[in-house]
Amino acid sequence: MEMLKSSSLIELAKEVFQIEADSVLKLKERINDNIEEAISVIMKSKGRVIVTGMGKSGLIGRKIAATLSSTGTPSYFLHPAESTHGDSGIITREDVVIAISNSGETTELLNLLPLIKRFEVPLIVLAGHKDSTLGKCADIYFDISVEKEACPLGKAPTASTTATLAMGDAIAVCLLKKRGFSTEDFLLYHPSGALGKGVLYVVGDLMLKDMSLMPIAHEDDTFLETVDLISKKKLGCALIVNNEKKLTGLLTDGDIRRILLRYPDVSVLRNKMVMTNNPKTIPADAMATKALAYMEKYSITSLAVCDEENHPIGIIHIHDLLRAGVA
Repeated sequence: MEMLKSSSLIELAKEVFQIEADSVLKLKERINDNIEEAISVIMKSKGRVIVTGMGKSGLIGRKIAATLSSTGTPSYFLHPAESTHGDSGIITREDVVIAISNSGETTELLNLLPLIKRFEVPLIVLAGHKDSTLGKCADIYFDISVEKEACPLGKAPTASTTATLAMGDAIAVCLLKKRGFSTEDFLLYHPSGALGKGVLYVVGDLMLKDMSLMPIAHEDDTFLETVDLISKKKLGCALIVNNEKKLTGLLTDGDIRRILLRYPDVSVLRNKMVMTNNPKTIPADAMATKALAYMEKYSITSLAVCDEENHPIGIIHIHDLLRAGVA
């Protein structure tokens, strides 16, 4: 067996990336009304999307089914070999079938056609040959053909499976957008692990809401009084309100340092003279990830949480987000 040099292996790996990337990019030229038709058919369906495929196509089909299910489209993978031994009973007249076969002539898939046609189930086919048996039977056809596989032998499904997966992702993402699938919806399907962490909480779940612990001062309070308040409450800031108890300003530890350097006599200062006006705020029903994004964007460590009339009802600190695993 010929031994490849390290440099040759590097070039071979790069060639694999190029072949597969080109195969995926060429799919853009084949997207037309078929994507709109597929999305419309699936959206109108009262059942599930049944994805089926053999071998490597089946493995890709499992991933497509999983992606669909996790983004709001109930989906199930049906192994076509098992389907002829009773499993085809999961297909109902309310479903949509997505069949995957590069050749379009996979025997196990062809065996499903009588049932699909008898039930008048919409058939979406992802195949490499439109004039194949599956291609001719498709209600909606997606061309996932590739010029060549990345495998030097031209045998192992490589570029073709990558292209198929990308097409499946395109369908899933279009469905997600069409359904208006939100971050909150995503949480329902991913309550655990890294995916769910970021959407597990809203600001109201994590903020300090005990008003007795809140560092709230009035515009006319003296600067030194507010410094003392900040020290006692230990949150690194004070929320400044007016006579209507609406938030009008903010004083932070950083502000205090700058004020001490700027003014020779701070004893005469009132909050409204030195506070940061119109500070950034966030509503209690905002996602915790949005609070984190605000903090990162404006380089701040805490946010005032206000109601619709701009009354402070809480404060959220970056440490709260860190403890909750949001950051």
